[in-house]
Amino acid sequence: MISREINQNIVLAIGFVAALLILFASAGPLVVVGAGFRGVVMNFGQVQDEILGEGLHWRIPIMQEIKQLSVRVQKTDILAQVGSKDLQEVKLDVAINWHIDPTKVNKVYQNVGDEAQIVNRILNPAVGEVIKAAAAKKNAEEILTKRPELKAEIDANLDDRLLNYGIVLDSVSLLDVQFTREFAEAIEQKQIAEQEAQRAVYIAQKAAREAEAEVNRARGRAEAQRLIQESLTPAVLQNKALETWDGKFPLVYGGGALPFINIDNLISEQANKK
Repeated sequence: MISREINQNIVLAIGFVAALLILFASAGPLVVVGAGFRGVVMNFGQVQDEILGEGLHWRIPIMQEIKQLSVRVQKTDILAQVGSKDLQEVKLDVAINWHIDPTKVNKVYQNVGDEAQIVNRILNPAVGEVIKAAAAKKNAEEILTKRPELKAEIDANLDDRLLNYGIVLDSVSLLDVQFTREFAEAIEQKQIAEQEAQRAVYIAQKAAREAEAEVNRARGRAEAQRLIQESLTPAVLQNKALETWDGKFPLVYGGGALPFINIDNLISEQANKK
């Protein structure tokens, strides 16, 4: 009986402690601020200058309320439809990485609200306005070909605007750029035309190089013929003739105005050779 009563008392004690912890956690004097959060202290609903960091804190029940806001980096995707300098419709899919300034959590909550209200009241309008202003300075084709410049301008202007609300901009990413179907087809046709023009230039340059090479070869052949002709002097021709002469003189008859070749001897010589 005694042991059973002791066990019952232990169970009751544990239950009492658990109930106290639950009570303290919800409406008691203790509050735990989680990792990556800050606590906004409110006395009867009035935001105080004090900001609670991570960990366990005391508060005055009923009088004080603690609102926890995340100061971690958060991502928000925003799809903006803008007009370019040449009046083309462009859709930009932008990803914004941001976080609340931990030292201004109380002011952010007092002036704007929680994370959802920050996105609806601040991020969406600010991002849309900044993107429209940046895109209006560029043609639709420049928005496509000069994305790093567009991103840098959006990043700089948006950073200044968000800092005024206690929001820190970590990065801006242009995930996608979409044009109307007609303009996309026009860009494609222009790219095809540019490629064909480049190919035509290449073919023309290749033909010019081949023609130049042929001219150079013709010049080389002409120069070789000239050198050969210059080298064939009478002395050279005489030496060539002596090199090929078999040592026999042609048989002719003299005495007249013109010498006559002895045809009979030539025929007999040809017959003997056969």
